[in-house]
Amino acid sequence: MFGKRGNESFGKTGGVVAPPPAVTPPSSSAPAVLVEPQREPARQQVSPPPMQTPQRKRPVRTDEYYETKAQVFSALIDTIDLSQLAKLDAESAREEIRDIVNDIITIKNYAMSISEQEELLEDICNDVLGYGPLEPLLARDDIADIMVNGAGQTFIEVGGKTIESEIRFRDNSQLLSICQRIVSQVGRRVDESSPICDARLPDGSRVNVIAPPLSIDGPALTIRKFKKDKLTLEQLVRFGAITPEGATLLQIIGRVRCNVVISGGTGSGKTTLLNCLTNYIDRDERVITCEDTAELQLQQPHVVRLETRPPNIEGEGEITMRDLVKNCLRMRPERIIVGEVRGPEVFDLLQAMNTGHDGSMGTIHSNSPRECLSRIESMIAMGGYTLPAKTVREIISGSIDIVVQAARLRDGSRRITQITEVMGMEGDVIITQDLMRYEIEGEDASGRLIGRHKSTGIGKPHFWDRARYFNEEKRLAAALDEMEAKSKDL
Repeated sequence: MFGKRGNESFGKTGGVVAPPPAVTPPSSSAPAVLVEPQREPARQQVSPPPMQTPQRKRPVRTDEYYETKAQVFSALIDTIDLSQLAKLDAESAREEIRDIVNDIITIKNYAMSISEQEELLEDICNDVLGYGPLEPLLARDDIADIMVNGAGQTFIEVGGKTIESEIRFRDNSQLLSICQRIVSQVGRRVDESSPICDARLPDGSRVNVIAPPLSIDGPALTIRKFKKDKLTLEQLVRFGAITPEGATLLQIIGRVRCNVVISGGTGSGKTTLLNCLTNYIDRDERVITCEDTAELQLQQPHVVRLETRPPNIEGEGEITMRDLVKNCLRMRPERIIVGEVRGPEVFDLLQAMNTGHDGSMGTIHSNSPRECLSRIESMIAMGGYTLPAKTVREIISGSIDIVVQAARLRDGSRRITQITEVMGMEGDVIITQDLMRYEIEGEDASGRLIGRHKSTGIGKPHFWDRARYFNEEKRLAAALDEMEAKSKDL
């Protein structure tokens, strides 16, 4: 019960050493670095069922709790043999730590209940093998985002709504230490000289850290959680994000190599939708992805994933998104997928779309298809190009076939609100037409918005000939007819 096996295997000569008062608690990253490669299986092992975890209430941490934890942690570090611990798998390492901590609590005669002892054991295991207080949140499948605003305040997004979590950190030093542990895994750092950093967790979750002095109240950590089960268009239909006919239309758009830009606000589901569309890329195509932080989950066998790199401490060695997109053109791609277009790289992407790389895709932050096209025009101007406005618009209209608009509505639900074709130019204006749009009709008693996806009655879309080339025109006609029939019945 008290981990004698742990002491026999790992105990140093002399046993447990009493900790000095000034010992830093679990924010020390030394043990975690040694065993970190094995941490992911441990999280899966202890993950509670999604419906049970939200009900669990963690007790409020007191100064006395943190003082006890610091003393136990210090004694653990003095007792355990880290080189031997690093050779174990995560589950065995967790058992050894629990055995030794139980011995320390018994020897030191700390007065605590069984539940308090379990909480302490779990916290110390998470600190050594994982990401400390973040571990319970990372284990939950129902959380989409984790937002830490300094040590004393953590928010989570569940079901499209942002709520405050009971999770707290000991202090800002512990939080910063965990942030450093996360970003160091992908060869990056966060400190006063480099206070902004993008990174990812081993499971693919996207991480952003901004530290003091830029973040005034302590480090701000934002995690966009990785979905273990990749969503499909069929699931989006079940969630009400799109109709079955709209999903068929998107399948055809992805299949017939239309150039697609997915537009939407933060958290609207752009990356999720991009993943869904890439499902319909033929498996014999060579696909190259360019991302700031790799998070796309393409299932095709022939995929090359590229990721940008920030400058080093001397300000050198930066690889920008534009560098990646330009390099893609030398790698014989059949499709180029850009995770998010933010700047002048959009011009290189448009050039690729217009020069034989049909079926390329990307996402952009904007609130409507028309605004999306305007933002692309502005980004090209930001790149220092001195082309006439009409020429820029001709490039845009000649490169982009479809704009898909995603939105996160005020009730937290996500919807595909428009599927819009780029038709071409009339004078100096880019002409577009909606194939389908989502119209809000009201809300129910619980505050959930009620709306309908409606056809705009377009007979043949602009990409009809492309669909016929891929032998998809019958399915396309059937989907459009069904959409229009349902719209008339509403």
